[in-house]
Amino acid sequence: MLDVTNFYLSRVLGRKVFSKSDQVIGKVQDILVDVQSLKPQVVAIKLKTGNKSKILDFADCKIIKIKNQYAFQCNNENNILKDSKENTLFLKNNVLDRQLVDIDGRKLVRVNDLRLAILGTGIFVVAVDVGLEGLLRRLGVAKPVKMFFDIFKVNVPNKLILWDEVETIDFGHAGIKLSSPYSKLSTLHVSDLADIIEDMDAKMQIEVFASFDEEKAADVLEELETNAQIHVIESMSIEKAADVLEKMPADEVADIFDEMEKDKVEELLSEMESEASDDVRELLKYDENEIGSLMTTDFIAFSKYMTVEKTIMELRKIKPESDIIYYLYIVDETERFVATVSLRDIIVSQPQTTLSEIMSERPIYVIDTDNVDSIAEIISKYNLLAVPVVDKDKIMMGMVVIDDIVYNLLRATRRRI
Repeated sequence: MLDVTNFYLSRVLGRKVFSKSDQVIGKVQDILVDVQSLKPQVVAIKLKTGNKSKILDFADCKIIKIKNQYAFQCNNENNILKDSKENTLFLKNNVLDRQLVDIDGRKLVRVNDLRLAILGTGIFVVAVDVGLEGLLRRLGVAKPVKMFFDIFKVNVPNKLILWDEVETIDFGHAGIKLSSPYSKLSTLHVSDLADIIEDMDAKMQIEVFASFDEEKAADVLEELETNAQIHVIESMSIEKAADVLEKMPADEVADIFDEMEKDKVEELLSEMESEASDDVRELLKYDENEIGSLMTTDFIAFSKYMTVEKTIMELRKIKPESDIIYYLYIVDETERFVATVSLRDIIVSQPQTTLSEIMSERPIYVIDTDNVDSIAEIISKYNLLAVPVVDKDKIMMGMVVIDDIVYNLLRATRRRI
């Protein structure tokens, strides 16, 4: 009989469980772990005896190795857990063959096996095996296959990911309750999160998305492909969807609504706050070949009489998004567009300098009803990051940023393909 320091889940499933007197009392059906700590700790084993199953508290158990075979020995076979605890899950039933998020690799992976280690304070899951070797081990053919490949000096792909670097996602339908689900996902960039969510099945998409607060949900929704955006929105209640959409730029919301049924769009617009819905309605009136369909209604405009010092103070108060602050715009008392001011000129100017002294009085601009094909040429010709958009009376309507132009060109290319 040998003590074991580490082992794979596949090596203990179906193995015998002995009593204190070395009598066989059943076989290992599953292992229950507490996932509240950084590494899941084994708290019980599910034992099968004949056609019956019971869950033994692991406090009185240990894992041993007899003649190169794994086994469990439990000193008190009557120490049975009757109720499942919060923050616990079964490794075979809820983790094995499921999908996890590899936080470091920023992608979904399939669990082929799990590695556990015996430490001073208990047995813990320390790594996830997502490689081919783990799958072969499950099938019981890892050794012969490795020997065969060794003849040709080829290694069987093996990949272990530390548990600290994965996020469990694919078990919500099993009724498992965690105190802080998907906490590791919040560390990922929203673009990576969007890519991962797009690779999930429909049920997982809804569950993971529902765990985000409104700000995070809006940021991730903005990065999803259109079909995924619509699926997620339609899975939420009208109230929840409206709250999330209010946090998004109006032009992004309008793009999504262009692909949705009109009745659903009107329902969402009616639920949104009037200021947000009015901005979206304004954009929806444009045809897709008009520049107005690309513009964002979020922009920063000041009077030409403001000083640089007051402008900077106002910007600190507003805390604008990075793409909105490419340029600042000057409007008169009737909201007519007058000029542009670059952020660079504001930063290098003296505090008491007025914006009229540093503004560009012959700015490039476009009309909201101009053809969308003209905007790319203007951006390229004048080397601009954003272009102000006005109506026929030169009232400032919004701006088109280079990111939206590139996206529109890519979308047009995909449609042609």
